[in-house]
Amino acid sequence: MEVFMKGIVIAGPTGVGKTDLSLKLAKELDCYIISSDSAQVYKDMNIGTAKILEEEMKGIKHFMLDIVEPISKYSVGDYQKEVDKILQETEKENKNIILTGGTGLYIGAITEGLSDLPSGDENLRKELSKLSTNELYEKLKVLDCESIKNIHINNRKRLERALEVCLLTGKKFSELSKQNIKNNNYSFLKVCLTRNRENLYKRIDKRVDIMVENGLVEEVKNICEKYGKEIIKKINIIGYSEIIDYFNGEISLEEAISNIKRNSRRYAKRQLTWFRNQDNYIWFNLDEESEESILIQIKNLFYRL
Repeated sequence: MEVFMKGIVIAGPTGVGKTDLSLKLAKELDCYIISSDSAQVYKDMNIGTAKILEEEMKGIKHFMLDIVEPISKYSVGDYQKEVDKILQETEKENKNIILTGGTGLYIGAITEGLSDLPSGDENLRKELSKLSTNELYEKLKVLDCESIKNIHINNRKRLERALEVCLLTGKKFSELSKQNIKNNNYSFLKVCLTRNRENLYKRIDKRVDIMVENGLVEEVKNICEKYGKEIIKKINIIGYSEIIDYFNGEISLEEAISNIKRNSRRYAKRQLTWFRNQDNYIWFNLDEESEESILIQIKNLFYRL
């Protein structure tokens, strides 16, 4: 595939400062911004996902926000198809883009492509849903021990999908998932932002406090009334699951907020681990370099792409 369009990935853990830097970069380079956040595709889930407000966009066109209702299933394959369509249109405009977010699988689907895996099988998924996470893990371990190295035992969704692919194809998920097909003409400069751990965790805790002040509890209440607590809980998005536990009387509000902070910090750690295991990312520490210096370096690298 001939590659002649250019894009920038601004990746990194939750709370690191991706949005602010992406906005400044998009303004200077006249780019559109495409979100690569698996939680922000859902409508009505705004505060808890730190979704950018229209007035904060500074006139920059944003894509992949508010795509589906929480009752709808949405996969990385759906994301790839949607974004590749967007890229076909932006290519006609000769427009460069910035892909920003913390969902590594979404980013990889666009920058490296996706393997041609089979669609989900409802009957098989019903059977797999009856198994415990440990049972899924052990079955996958027998069929594809290589996959186990890259899927955490608590990541039930990924375990189910990997096992489903193995059972449907008779082949190993770990092998099929490496046979990627890229469907866009963009070449990407991949940047990952980080901070010193202590400061990153402080930023995350503060952000959670701001979410609560801005009405997170009321937002969760409203979407639970609209879609049902079980559906929202099943999506398992940090900030929503913990408040639902509070609504169910399982924990106090104070404990729910504490759990959101803890789970957000753990998620940030997993994100950093994921990106460190990827190839071709250029890293910048926002605690050790000024934002202005980082912007200059990214622009220089982009121009040479």
